[in-house]
Amino acid sequence: MKSKAWYKKQLKRKPITITRYVVQSAFLLFLLYVGVQFYRFYMHFETLGETTFVERPSAVEGFLPISALVALKVWINSGEFDQIHPAGLVLFTFFVGAGIIFRKSFCSWFCPVGTVSEWTARLGKKIFKRNFEVPTWLAWLLSPIKYLLLLFFLSMVIQMSTYSAKAFLELDYNKVSDVKMLQFFLTIGGTGLTVIAVIFILSLFFKNFWCRFLCPYGALIGLGSIFRITKIRRNEETCTNCEMCTKVCPQRLKVHKVEAVNSLNCTACMSCVEACPVKDTLNMTVVNKKVNKWFIPVAFLVMFILVVGIAKLTGHWDTIISYEEWKQLIPDANYVGH
Repeated sequence: MKSKAWYKKQLKRKPITITRYVVQSAFLLFLLYVGVQFYRFYMHFETLGETTFVERPSAVEGFLPISALVALKVWINSGEFDQIHPAGLVLFTFFVGAGIIFRKSFCSWFCPVGTVSEWTARLGKKIFKRNFEVPTWLAWLLSPIKYLLLLFFLSMVIQMSTYSAKAFLELDYNKVSDVKMLQFFLTIGGTGLTVIAVIFILSLFFKNFWCRFLCPYGALIGLGSIFRITKIRRNEETCTNCEMCTKVCPQRLKVHKVEAVNSLNCTACMSCVEACPVKDTLNMTVVNKKVNKWFIPVAFLVMFILVVGIAKLTGHWDTIISYEEWKQLIPDANYVGH
């Protein structure tokens, strides 16, 4: 077991990285709590009132990106804010919009799949004493997959008329989409388990395999990096080419080889900046101005809290679906189709 002095030393050496691990763990625990509460909410109606009623946690809507994408289209085109899954629209809009300034901070600080993926890679490193590298040629072939998935979803929503999008939001299918998601995992079959097992095994060998090659949500958030408002710059004159920055990068970016990290895959985790042994060799910049290494994560967390707080205060967080309507919808959710 590690000594107290060892932990203090690690905290002194890697304060942002350890803070990120704490935030990731706390957010994952919070989402597990949300999942349990949502299950209890669901069971109250599924058992026709035999179990205790628990308020539906609105945060569960964060797992409904397709519904939120349709709602965003309606909001942009008509000015009507979705009242069925408002929290989903708030979270989706914030995370995607925040990508312009904060890059893919959501992926490295909040995303539960990203957190589990990182933990899986650490487990793989303990088992195999290393994480393996995807061959360059294979990485080039795999990299477009998440963008093709993203293009599929975007084109599907873009082709919808505003009228059709509004109609979709009012469908019983959309109203119980969170319930149907829960039912899927409660009754998951062989195909679903096989897909999860394959991704888990790949993540043991290749760090953040899902995030790097398959996640369309992360791909959408990453598009904000195109504007290059924020980036990590490397001072080539003071760089010793120790490659520590590249070794710690969760996305396996070759940080030690570039003047500035402009990759759409950069998650602003700040691991590379913190790992660099030479002061002011790696720095986060905003509009080409150097900022403190804590600026991006702290600003992202503060903005997230403010946005959620404002949404709650202004009535843009809780659904308008009533208890009586849930009472009708949930028992029949299995029979509701798109």
